[in-house]
Amino acid sequence: MDIEALQTFVEVADAGGVSAAALRLGISKSIVSRRLLRLEAELGVQLLARTTRGAALTEAGVTFRDYAARACAEIDAVREMITPAGDLRGRLRVAVPLSFGPTHFAPILAEMARRHPQLQIHTCYSDRFVDLVAEGYDCAIRVGYLQDSNLIARRVGPIYGKFVASPDYIKAHGAPETPEELAVHEALMQGTEAWQLMDGDKVITVRPQGRFKADNGIALVAAATAGLGIAYLPDCLTHEYVVSGALVPVMTRYPPPPAGAYVIRPPGQHPARKIRILIELLIEYCEPAPHLAGAER
Repeated sequence: MDIEALQTFVEVADAGGVSAAALRLGISKSIVSRRLLRLEAELGVQLLARTTRGAALTEAGVTFRDYAARACAEIDAVREMITPAGDLRGRLRVAVPLSFGPTHFAPILAEMARRHPQLQIHTCYSDRFVDLVAEGYDCAIRVGYLQDSNLIARRVGPIYGKFVASPDYIKAHGAPETPEELAVHEALMQGTEAWQLMDGDKVITVRPQGRFKADNGIALVAAATAGLGIAYLPDCLTHEYVVSGALVPVMTRYPPPPAGAYVIRPPGQHPARKIRILIELLIEYCEPAPHLAGAER
């Protein structure tokens, strides 16, 4: 039985349709359809009921999906065992933040592809919170403070940030000097997040309010330089603006605690070797990198 056909069926079953599975696999819809038809012909049963909204598993498809997924996982494990130590094959789907992923993480992924010419790397750049399991990603690179979840995380480097505002905003509204003052200023945020500040060894949580929100760090930099409010942003996004004077650090007596860059993967006993190698490469690049951790540090 063709392993590619099995993998394709599992992707279609998990993605809920041919189009979504084709996007995950990086192949055309016609190839996906041909593989499915070939698999159904070999089994002699219909696995998927095609609808206008996608594809739904038949009773036989529900039963077969779990067996097919286990078979694919076992084949992948065997390939890792018998493949030469330095050689990676297959496909790696990774979600990366848009704010500085293209500038800071893309070169690392490109280097991984250069070192492993048989490996396919498919990257999605978005500041949206990607559901790794539902959307079929092998892993994600996430930056900041991690929320509790059933996903497995590995820290690959530090991320430092600061509170900043434009000189015009400070001239008009003043610079906050305490957490209580910060709470009443106009905040530039991604959503409804809380801000954390360090008072010595004590962590203080502030819930800011503001009218300007964006799910992208670069957009928040633009809002801050325009004088719309105070933003908490990583140094790698604000360094050049602080150097030029377009942004000014505020609340320096109460700095935010260091955040981190993490590789997140779905739960499982052991990560695939391609994920382990990505983690090693990110650590190699990120730990000593002042341009990522914070240019002043």
